[in-house]
Amino acid sequence: MKSAEERIAADVVSLTTSLPVPVPLKRKQCDIEKACEAEEPEADAKFDPVEAKKVKTQVSPYQAIPASGKIVRNLAKAQPVIAFTNEQERKAAVSKVIHDYADLLRQRTATHMGYPYNLAFEFGDLECLLKYCINNLGDPWIESNYGVHSRQFELGVLNWFAQLWEVDQKDYWGYITNCGTEGNLHGILVGRENLPDGILYSSEDSHYSVFKAASMYRMKCHKVKSLVTGEMDYDDLRRLLEENKAKPAIVNVNIGTTVKGAIDDLDRVIEILGEVGYSEDRFYIHCDGALFGMMIPFIKESPLVTFKKPIGSVSVSGHKFMGCPTPCGLVITRSSYAKALSNDIEYLNSRDATIMGSRNGHAAIYMWYTLTMKGYEGFRQDVTKCLKNAHYLHSLLFDAGIRTMLNERSSTVVFEKPPCQAFVRKWQLACQADIAHVVVMPNIDRKKN
Repeated sequence: MKSAEERIAADVVSLTTSLPVPVPLKRKQCDIEKACEAEEPEADAKFDPVEAKKVKTQVSPYQAIPASGKIVRNLAKAQPVIAFTNEQERKAAVSKVIHDYADLLRQRTATHMGYPYNLAFEFGDLECLLKYCINNLGDPWIESNYGVHSRQFELGVLNWFAQLWEVDQKDYWGYITNCGTEGNLHGILVGRENLPDGILYSSEDSHYSVFKAASMYRMKCHKVKSLVTGEMDYDDLRRLLEENKAKPAIVNVNIGTTVKGAIDDLDRVIEILGEVGYSEDRFYIHCDGALFGMMIPFIKESPLVTFKKPIGSVSVSGHKFMGCPTPCGLVITRSSYAKALSNDIEYLNSRDATIMGSRNGHAAIYMWYTLTMKGYEGFRQDVTKCLKNAHYLHSLLFDAGIRTMLNERSSTVVFEKPPCQAFVRKWQLACQADIAHVVVMPNIDRKKN
């Protein structure tokens, strides 16, 4: 029997074929599970609302109703702001707090596996910029009266992605966002402003920010069923579109779902819209490429996300596959669509069509620096490394008798949720229902143990 190492030695393209989900296997209890059972005998007990009321929760002032249940077991603790009369004691105390926190961050980074953040980055060359408040408020193309900005870097990043997604510079508009959620909020808002009576369609496996957008904008929204892989159920999409074809359609297409890493078939969605009778002026497609939007362009034979197809917008996260010390992202839409949001703001001496007002100018520099230092080939190497390591991890879990799944062209390894909460916390695993996942990023290699 071939080893896991031998099975993933093939070309990455051959690895993108879906592997079946193994049947349930009875496995031996590992030592850490035995230890956890001794420490947490009721960790897997069913939720009891009576017992939940006994849980002491720290309620924020704005919370009308505190959360309850298992999700509140790991409450955050406040770092007190301490008053000192002696300046020397103050500096010594603050220094200790910061150094202790830095040690904690090193420990947590070493055992991070569950969330899609690339922690392998180095921006030492940019430390000299931290003393400046760099704010790119307003339109990226039109400078405001505030002169401490990084628009030149932001435009460089936007043009790089415009080329990646095949849209002419004169035909697009976009900006660097504060996170992937903002990219989704903006993309869906552009769709709503251009099709005011449009209905939003998105699969059940979509990121929660898509449904947050529907709630914020008071949009009618239909959740499309998902396949077991997490990919959109196209038959259900067709059914919903047929039932509501009197109204325009705003469709969110996932370029990698949050939990299972499934990629919706953009071409199939466009085909269904046409077959049901939607002309291109009656639908708007937003592509949520938070993580895999930066990966699939570098995988051979992957479906293309391109503005040569009738899509309205694409968003990605900058702190995920690229790697960045601050949450950030990017959204690009067609300039003809952005006009519906754009307004002159006299106070800024600029135009604005963004969600947020002030925007982190440092993020634009981090992203520009990463794109410049890595280049296309650097990203291609990172993608290849992640896919191979994902298949290696999948093989290890399979060989250990653990039920596991890995989607096509994905680095998200899904497996049965570990019963030990301490194990989940240590490796910072993202869990949903009875499954967990590891998102294999460039900073996660085979030395993790």
